[in-house]
Amino acid sequence: MNRFNIQKQPLDVMQETAEKVRVLRKSKKWSQEEFSQRSGVSLGSLKRFESTGQISFTSLLKLGHVLGRLSEFESLFMQKESRDLKQLFSDKS
Repeated sequence: MNRFNIQKQPLDVMQETAEKVRVLRKSKKWSQEEFSQRSGVSLGSLKRFESTGQISFTSLLKLGHVLGRLSEFESLFMQKESRDLKQLFSDKS
């Protein structure tokens, strides 16, 4: 995180996302090579992502799909009211 700003910057989020994906990959006991093959993302792109956080959005979606997290992207930029309504109807109260 930037030492002069308490809000996260894009680079911070990129690096944190890459680390989360790496942890998920390792929890499934997949090598980078296996993850690359399963997702269709080149090994070079995957290695760059895990070390720098840089990846194309398409490749990030492919990784999310293989990890079973694609649905989390669908709600990423929803309006707050829509998200609240979705939660209201999905709660099993």
